[in-house]
Amino acid sequence: MTAATITAGGAGIPDRTDVLVIGLGVTGAGVALDAAARGLDVVAVDAFDVAWGTSRFSSKLVHGGLRYLAKGQVGIAHESAVERGILMEVTAPHLVHALPMVMPLTADLTGPQAWLARRGVGAGDLLRLLARTRRETLPRPRRISATETRTLAQVVRHDVRGGILSWDGQLEDDARLVLDLARTAASLGAHVHTRTRAVELTGTGALLRDELTGEERRIEARTVINATGVWADQLVEGIRLKPSRGTHIVVRKESLPGVRCAVMAPVPGASNRFVFALPQPDATFYIGLTDEPVAGDVPDVPKPPEEDIDFLLSVIGRVLERPLTRDDVVGAYAGLRPLLDSEGSTADLSRRHAVLVSGSGVVTVVGGKLTTYRRMAEDAVDKALSVSGQSAGPCRTRRLPLLGAATRAELAAIDAPERLVRRYGTEAQAVLDNALALGLSRAEALAPVSPTIPVTLAELVFGVTHEGAADVGDLLDRRTRVGLVPADRVVAEPLARRALAIARPIPSRD
Repeated sequence: MTAATITAGGAGIPDRTDVLVIGLGVTGAGVALDAAARGLDVVAVDAFDVAWGTSRFSSKLVHGGLRYLAKGQVGIAHESAVERGILMEVTAPHLVHALPMVMPLTADLTGPQAWLARRGVGAGDLLRLLARTRRETLPRPRRISATETRTLAQVVRHDVRGGILSWDGQLEDDARLVLDLARTAASLGAHVHTRTRAVELTGTGALLRDELTGEERRIEARTVINATGVWADQLVEGIRLKPSRGTHIVVRKESLPGVRCAVMAPVPGASNRFVFALPQPDATFYIGLTDEPVAGDVPDVPKPPEEDIDFLLSVIGRVLERPLTRDDVVGAYAGLRPLLDSEGSTADLSRRHAVLVSGSGVVTVVGGKLTTYRRMAEDAVDKALSVSGQSAGPCRTRRLPLLGAATRAELAAIDAPERLVRRYGTEAQAVLDNALALGLSRAEALAPVSPTIPVTLAELVFGVTHEGAADVGDLLDRRTRVGLVPADRVVAEPLARRALAIARPIPSRD
């Protein structure tokens, strides 16, 4: 394997390649990995950074497709369950774990609604079985008593008459999944570059601009894949998107004391929509999400509107003894789903992806969702090979672990700080060794930013030397998620600046 590093800027990009990938969200990084694993020469670029767009603004859930089953979309529900199992058991078990989820059966939830919920989680378990995901990976859902419900979530209303306990997959960090995909692609020989914008695009190449230096250069490619998400229609004509905004708010764990699971609150008037309070490893909860259509120009970073925040507080408050207020909200974020334009509301649009070919031969992949990125990438590369006439090996990603992946037993046996193991898997010790090689002491490398911000200098330094971080924003908003809470971001900025000052890219020994 070659060095598994990401490069900021366009230096070192070759003049020709087999596959040029535009966009380094989860889909673009997945495409780069799929193509590189088939033995193709790959160049993958992004105008901003890895996981800049929608991929870092998810709920951090790896869904089994239950919502799609409720809407009669059996195929996409099964696909979601299959891809969830692959992520949890093969490709990224270091980043995805089973999350218990409780829907409290409160007094204002009718008997028929509770019955439908129980049937729903039962169908979800059937999806798990059909996807061949092991019971040890995702336990069986069940009805629980009022006492059990309040034991798992002390904050739910006192009139609760029980709950429904189910399980789904949860990511340690969605941006870290994208980084692992990109670095695994790089370890297989792909050239992965951030801060490199595609100014012009055809089916046989592109004009690229280094956003750090302003230098422009052309690259020839046997096939070009557009994986830019909600910006896909800006590079290729004939694509019509109908973006949907998903907003989340962030609260501290002190606002939801005694909660040891995710809490689900049904959206009034909707049979298959919920607001989730999702516990995070950094002592926060993410509460989301909305599903609202967005018109007009697509912003670089969407802003969560006030009405979305009010909606989330209102719905989650329906199941809490003490409803949350604006004072509890310490952060908020919004992401835009790149849905294909069709009739109906964005909440009803299918999350199935599509692979389209432009008149000039550019292959564009849009739609879909984070959980099914691998299948989206496989379909995009298959189509690109068909259009270009290139020959390559079969898709390997179904059985290809990402960097850091290992069985849960192997992860538990790693002698390294628990936080690093959670975020880097088998590379945990390498993250620490990298900091020590740059002259830091172990105590300096592992000291958290503050008692309430667990991010360490070792992580930030690794973000620069191996993950292409070019500035404070890269480190705090994508290599770590400190930036989701603005007050924490201010506290962490000095350490991020220190990491940038002391880190220099060094070769990886993969």
